[in-house]
Amino acid sequence: MGNLGWYQLLTTWAKKVGGPKQLMLLLAAGGYIIIRPVEAGGKKIFKLIKSKTKQKANKANLKSFIFTENGFGENELLFSKGDRFFVAVTHDDAVLIEKENDDNNPYFVSGEWLKEVSDYDGTI
Repeated sequence: MGNLGWYQLLTTWAKKVGGPKQLMLLLAAGGYIIIRPVEAGGKKIFKLIKSKTKQKANKANLKSFIFTENGFGENELLFSKGDRFFVAVTHDDAVLIEKENDDNNPYFVSGEWLKEVSDYDGTI
């Protein structure tokens, strides 16, 4: 390339595309085409991280209860004495719980059944 380096390279590219204005437009368009998907992906990752931290914060605000027995409950819920769970919402006798460190969350269970196998008292 000689001692002209980048200048020679840019002038060569500019000649191939029809001049410096066209080269600048191509560089700007190419940058836009590359940057926009990266920006969109970054925003999605940011939103995902934000929602995960929000879920953890919401879980920290939920009242926790402990199972007082070992057993196998409704909806394939396997629990042991001392396992902690959180009550997310109740409706009539239906209770939505999330068992701590369980990949199969959440579980819908009966409130009356939950009172029998845990220290759940019917309030959240």
